[in-house]
Amino acid sequence: MTKTLSTALFFTAAASLAAPAFADEVNVYSYRQPELIKPLTDAFTAETGIKVNVAYLKKGMVERLQAEGDRSPADMILTVDISRLAAVVNAGLTQPVTTDAINANVPAQYRDPDNHWFGLTTRARIVYASKDRVADGEVTTYEDLADPKWEGRICTRSGTNAYNVALTSAVIEHHGVEGAKTWLEGVKSNLARKPQGNDRAQVKAIWAGECDISIGNTYYMGKMLSDDEQKEWADSVRIVFPEFEGKGTHVNISGVALTKSAPNKENAVKMMEFLTSPAAQEIYAKANFEYPIAPGTEADALVTGWGEFTADDVNLMTLAGHRSDALKITEEVDFDG
Repeated sequence: MTKTLSTALFFTAAASLAAPAFADEVNVYSYRQPELIKPLTDAFTAETGIKVNVAYLKKGMVERLQAEGDRSPADMILTVDISRLAAVVNAGLTQPVTTDAINANVPAQYRDPDNHWFGLTTRARIVYASKDRVADGEVTTYEDLADPKWEGRICTRSGTNAYNVALTSAVIEHHGVEGAKTWLEGVKSNLARKPQGNDRAQVKAIWAGECDISIGNTYYMGKMLSDDEQKEWADSVRIVFPEFEGKGTHVNISGVALTKSAPNKENAVKMMEFLTSPAAQEIYAKANFEYPIAPGTEADALVTGWGEFTADDVNLMTLAGHRSDALKITEEVDFDG
């Protein structure tokens, strides 16, 4: 009864998320806005009759869960970026889940080796290249970005942004810390301007002629094409899928984890199985312009139209282990300075 009351009080306090206590419910803390996951939550409720309450936390998920402790109403978390998933796991705020359905739907490189988190969709960290000023084949690897031929031609967001930290972590995995530091120094020397803005702002800069290539996530192309103003930016570039010298293209994930004190554990596991199912992954991937990962699934036609690539098969938890080194060398080279 105490947990039911705490659940009701929490969602009353979270503006626009008020919900009474239900016998069959599941409570989700999400780094993604509720509207982006609504197609999934609606489908899950229609299939199971289980009510889904979503609290959107733009930041501070670990701190929130720690403060709530065993009284937390949260049953599961939904998030983007491996570092955010790893942070919750490393803080001891999750519990392992092992079911045949989830194991069948989530390839090994997209789940925690100890079964604390599971990927749902992926996005590639790619190069946006000017259609007018960059020839086909001019950039093919991440290593190319440090080549002096790109001096004054690259735009990117902050080097300490989670997406760029994950990419730097991948460079560390393939080239070691010193190799990654040299790479960062090379990329910095090629920047057209101080790192700023988000991934879409870099494409706008290409459109405006401020730079010729930028680093960004694939799904932003879909978001820009869906926006009347930004469509012109998107039309000025094409997507290039760099690789790590034959090792594949760096990808990151959206993922799910079960909280340590989940008050509705059985319902939460049901939802996790649903979210990892091929049908749900395709819904989620289409809504967010990402790639589903369950065997036999396909991305939306718009997304597949950007081209094919081979994903780097390193387990993402390995990359999360490089995060502190990635941040350290980013600061040492004063990448954002």
